[in-house]
Amino acid sequence: MTKERIEDGLDPNRWRALLVIAIASLMVVLDASIVNIALPSAQKALHISNANRQWVVTAYSLAFGSLLLLGGRIADFVGRKKIFIIGLLGFAGASALGGIASTQALLFGARALQGAFGALLAPAALSLINVTFSIPKERARAFGVYGAISGGGAAIGLILGGTLTEYANWRWCLGVNVPIALIAVALAVPFIHESKAAGNRSYDIPGAITATLGLVSLVYGFSQAATKGWGNKGTYEFFILAAILLVAFILIQTQVKNPLLPLRVLTERNRGGSYIAALLVGTGLFAMFLFLSIYMQSVLHYSSLRSGFAFLPFSMGVIMFAGVAAQLLPKVGPRPLMTTGLAVAAVGLLFLSKITPTSSYAPHILPAMLIISSGMALFFIPSASTGLHNAGLHDAGVASAMINTSQQIGGSLGAALLNTVAINSATSYAKSHGALGKDTGIYSQVHGFSIAFEFGAGFLLLAAIVSFLFINVGKDSLVENEMAAVG
Repeated sequence: MTKERIEDGLDPNRWRALLVIAIASLMVVLDASIVNIALPSAQKALHISNANRQWVVTAYSLAFGSLLLLGGRIADFVGRKKIFIIGLLGFAGASALGGIASTQALLFGARALQGAFGALLAPAALSLINVTFSIPKERARAFGVYGAISGGGAAIGLILGGTLTEYANWRWCLGVNVPIALIAVALAVPFIHESKAAGNRSYDIPGAITATLGLVSLVYGFSQAATKGWGNKGTYEFFILAAILLVAFILIQTQVKNPLLPLRVLTERNRGGSYIAALLVGTGLFAMFLFLSIYMQSVLHYSSLRSGFAFLPFSMGVIMFAGVAAQLLPKVGPRPLMTTGLAVAAVGLLFLSKITPTSSYAPHILPAMLIISSGMALFFIPSASTGLHNAGLHDAGVASAMINTSQQIGGSLGAALLNTVAINSATSYAKSHGALGKDTGIYSQVHGFSIAFEFGAGFLLLAAIVSFLFINVGKDSLVENEMAAVG
């Protein structure tokens, strides 16, 4: 039976391989939410300033987002199984380094390493699913498992992060990746088969360097603004350097034979609109988890575990409304869903911006979470389709990766920018409200969070406008996009 299946082109270990890929993917997905819950404890233990706390999130998302496209090419050309295993081992090593970090610099560096190895691991995992499952029905089922992990992994991370921080130590939120990764490696060796892509194997190293350094410089400029102010000369030097490097990146993409990001992928209006919207969503939304985690533990005095459970309605809301979005998408098309969803999520963030130090969870935070999560589900499902519109088989991989890349880069920029907004707003509030006495600090901090949420809502509204103006694909072309995604 096994011999016949191999001759028929079916991998007898394909479902075991999916289990391995699922374990690795779950580790990468839950890592973001697990660290958000642990952040207040890590900040206190390593004496991380408010201006620098965003680097725990930003270092990971920046490295992951800026190297994701290169990681996909490396996996295709070097060997998907080989890079998958290297990604797992590297992620485990970086996690261990972060878990034993004695300084904030070492923790930030470990998080950046996690992101870099995650950029190898994630596209290799997707590619392995694509080449391991040759029957369309089975492939769709395998991608469904992968999608369920992406949706549910964040919820698992919230509970696991809260449990580990509460009953062990925040360091275990990073250390837990080590045994998971080693188990995945042990199973990957016998169950996953090697595969490579044919054709031109050149890499766009100059493009990867200029893009990464340009984004790092941009984020660091925001960080400088938080400590030295927007009027400081040193702050703008980093913004100027970022502009030079990012323009250089675009020029390189027009000149090299095998560009990291073929500009034709961006120029189709539906794809380009989807990437811009995803970037704006990452900028406006991802910092919400950072600030809410601090608010729950520092202001509401929730334990780490209780904070994890308090975030669960958001994950559940996304999962529930994803089903609604999937049902509506073939009937109304992507633009109404994306525009409406983003507008609804913006309203939720504005509602959240009304919190004060005397607010409580049920009447003030929970409704906002449910509103935001329902809106984001309406956006995420159709944006995955429009991001692949007319990409064709040749560009389907890079087009798909660009959706994740846009969100991750947006998240890193948003964490830096909105953290700066929160700090500057808190400082101004403290100067003008000294009469509050010993309560000045807490009222100032929460005021900073409120202003940051308002800015976040503005980015989501801007994303809604972009979706309305750029997305014009009809519901009839959705089947074609789904075929491109799994082709």
